[in-house]
Amino acid sequence: MVAQFVPDEAVVNLVLDLALRIGEVQLSSGAGASDVTATIIAVANACGLDQCEVDVTFTSITACCHRGPEHAPVTSMRVVRSRGLDYTRLAAVEHLVRDITRFRVTPLDAVKRLERITTARHPYPRWVATAAWAGMAASVTVLLGGGPLVALVAAVITAVIDRIGRVLNRRNLPFFFQQVIGGALATGGSLAVVSTGWLGESPTLVVAAAITVLLSGLSVVGAVQDAITGYNVTAAGRAMEVALMTAGLIGGVVLALNVATAVGLPRVPMAEALPPTALRLPLQAVAGAAAAGCFALASYATMRSLMVASAAGALGALGYGGLVLSGAGPIVASAIAAAGIGFCGGVLARRLRITPLVVAVSGMTPLFPGLTTYRSLYELAVDHTATGVVTLMTALGIALALGAGVVLGEYLAQPVRSSLGKLERRLGAIRLVGPGWQRLEAHDNVV
Repeated sequence: MVAQFVPDEAVVNLVLDLALRIGEVQLSSGAGASDVTATIIAVANACGLDQCEVDVTFTSITACCHRGPEHAPVTSMRVVRSRGLDYTRLAAVEHLVRDITRFRVTPLDAVKRLERITTARHPYPRWVATAAWAGMAASVTVLLGGGPLVALVAAVITAVIDRIGRVLNRRNLPFFFQQVIGGALATGGSLAVVSTGWLGESPTLVVAAAITVLLSGLSVVGAVQDAITGYNVTAAGRAMEVALMTAGLIGGVVLALNVATAVGLPRVPMAEALPPTALRLPLQAVAGAAAAGCFALASYATMRSLMVASAAGALGALGYGGLVLSGAGPIVASAIAAAGIGFCGGVLARRLRITPLVVAVSGMTPLFPGLTTYRSLYELAVDHTATGVVTLMTALGIALALGAGVVLGEYLAQPVRSSLGKLERRLGAIRLVGPGWQRLEAHDNVV
């Protein structure tokens, strides 16, 4: 009988800690629980731990390594206390995972490298992120049909909201109240500017752009992905977070609208977004690319990721506009456009060594229902009509359609990505000899 290799307990603790810290970075960045689980198991297997079980919840990750019937299993848990977007850090961690699974780095060296990644400063100064959020708001305003002046006001108000939110975050104010303050500032600031007569236009597009920015950081894609892949506990936690943050935003907007009515500010009618036309499609594509690129920049993505995210935003805006022109409803158009973004991101991201999450989340941000959300709240708080509930349900349907569409697109991309991988491995076994191609006899060179 062959003796079974039993890994040392110290080695198991080292590997599990490494794998859990990698999973923590992914989970805190919005990755799905299935992706986090697969990554942790892959890292553990590459480091010699073949029998591992992983349990991922919204706030913690637990891994257990079984060492046979005669030895006690080793269990380790890590709590995810903070969440934030730093796609450069996420890309560096995924690059480290590739090196680990291809046996290019030892576990001890991987631990040191991960420590450098997680303690590194953001690649851009904080004011760059503020400028990027402002640029995103201006781009969304143009996407909805606003002019240069409206876009400028939206950018300034969004920049103020971001800086105030940073101050509140330093004082550890719960994020729910930050959303309340952000929604109130967006609505109140826009109404105040319009009341001066300086803007001369409705504040609708300004508030819609600010709401889109505030909604963009929520993990809608992760919540839908977890629910579809069967991680119901994590999906419930993320859905609760999204619902709570959205409720805070709604409360802030309604509060500002009621205060404006109480102080006697003139009632400004709702403005509609410009209907999509064939002539506006190029402008919508440019605005969508700018909005997605600005979101990626605000999330500290790499330069290569910025280019791909901008292309995804242009694709999403162009696809959505074209579908609406063809007669599709907003929910169906959002779902199909998001599926296209998820598919292209799933196929190309790995080829370009880019995190698929960056492409998916950035590409769908121009499509968030900021204007629909504001219209529903205006109908409820100012017009006092029941149609606001229907409009709010439409906004919710669009958000869910975006998340489900991205997940479906990534699922459809898996067989295509697998086929491309097989083709690459076959091409890797071919070399150029003289005027033609000749297959190598040594198949061991095929990666």
